[in-house]
Amino acid sequence: MTTATADEKPSFAAESTGPSAALKYCPPPHENVLSAIGNSPLVKLQKVSAGLRCNLYAKCEYFNAGGSIKDRIGLRMIEDAERSGRIKPGDTLIEPTSGNTGIGMALAAAVKGYRCIIVLPEKMSKEKVDVLKALGAEIIRTPTEAAWDAPDSHISIARKLQQETDNSHILDQYTNAANPLAHYDGTAEEILRQLDGKVDMVVCGAGTGGTITGISARVKQANPDCVVVGVDPVGSILAQPDSLNDPGRNETYHVEGIGYDFVPGVLDRSRVDRWTKSNDCEGLVMMRRLIRDEGLLCGGSSGSAVAAAVQAASGLGEGQNCVVVLPDSVRNYMTKALSDDWMVEKGFVDERIIMRKQYKDWWADKRVCDLQLNTPLTISSSVRCKDAISVLLREGFDMVPIVDEAGSVIGVVTEGNLSKMLMSKRAQPNQPLSDAGVIYKTFKKLAMNATLAELASALDIEPYALVVTEQRCFAGRKKKRSADEEGKESGASSSETAGGQLKVTQKCVVSGIVTRIDLLAYIANIEDDDDDD
Repeated sequence: MTTATADEKPSFAAESTGPSAALKYCPPPHENVLSAIGNSPLVKLQKVSAGLRCNLYAKCEYFNAGGSIKDRIGLRMIEDAERSGRIKPGDTLIEPTSGNTGIGMALAAAVKGYRCIIVLPEKMSKEKVDVLKALGAEIIRTPTEAAWDAPDSHISIARKLQQETDNSHILDQYTNAANPLAHYDGTAEEILRQLDGKVDMVVCGAGTGGTITGISARVKQANPDCVVVGVDPVGSILAQPDSLNDPGRNETYHVEGIGYDFVPGVLDRSRVDRWTKSNDCEGLVMMRRLIRDEGLLCGGSSGSAVAAAVQAASGLGEGQNCVVVLPDSVRNYMTKALSDDWMVEKGFVDERIIMRKQYKDWWADKRVCDLQLNTPLTISSSVRCKDAISVLLREGFDMVPIVDEAGSVIGVVTEGNLSKMLMSKRAQPNQPLSDAGVIYKTFKKLAMNATLAELASALDIEPYALVVTEQRCFAGRKKKRSADEEGKESGASSSETAGGQLKVTQKCVVSGIVTRIDLLAYIANIEDDDDDD
């Protein structure tokens, strides 16, 4: 075998097959990063579309400079406001958002020289917050459960900030015509050119509604027979007819960026031919399928859209084209849907890509009640923050369960959350815990008869679990209305009215707090006893 000497270099150039085929799409240099927004690729799906006769294409919007489709509207809203003279460099831009619009605006603000304040619900991922901070945005968090028109919602807080801040503006993605226009002039036009105008179906998730409204208007202008399908998560109320929203109406959901508890002004639902409801499990599992099987590093709402598209496109034939929009990337969900432990803990399992961890040791089938549990200390939600801190300090705890007036557990308060909220001045020492936004409500609850395998799985996700007991409490009789009040049709007699129905309430009582060390101590002690025998 011949080897190269020290003076010789390997002739890899001889293996060249010529310039890369991708170079025919090579763009010129960009003046700044903002011109790298738009012209996202359209990718044909090969595996998740198995069984479909039509072509299923994904519009991969996470290739935009800021990582999502919302870069388009962030830039368009700012540039339209500049052209109209509404804003000038040095002004403050305030925007209520689920995160991606905030990133798009913060990106443009960083380049153009605006101060940027983003108001977003607590539900939104840590990754979005970290990116916003890196772009120089100031972050205000609001309660996830707050209704859109509540005083503490992200929309209301943004309006309050705007009133208190000089030279500030809310460009307002919910009502700004630049939102759908960005997709009418951009996203839709790209789709039409990429498929030579042959678009038979478009499937989009709906959040503010700007994407689906703008795309539908332009695509139907070119092809009136194109079917536009809107995807709305269970818990949201955007779908029509309204009866579609009844199952799970206004319940919380995990997929971010789509759905609302109100209909935004830019959403023209008359431009949507039909709606489909999506659930967290199918959407987030499909997200993981797209990553595993198609190599598309997309986010959760992309999974929801593709799951809906696979069903909607089943009626299309050979040669027809269905386009599904993938709004953002997996970058925003590294600690959520990209985590197997998080997916399993939420029950989003398909046993192919996401599989439950199997504990098969001798202790796995033992019960939580077999552990030695100390009687827990609880704190009422009416206790002031500073008094809760005193309790944590005196008892040497870093967390304690919180109960309501009836004694039912409603969450936990931790040293870390109290510290974060008080030091950022988002909570005050004299505020009751219930008003201060310091109660962590997404804790793991286990019953006494839960297996230790279930406990171990829970402790893979959280540092502790609350052991709870459901109690029923007799609270007298429900007072029935009299026969006169009910009306003659009620047929109620006076004796029935006096009796009424038993009023029984149910509450969730904390029986113990378990950490990993409690589980390890049980396993070690039992195994040590067996060795002694």
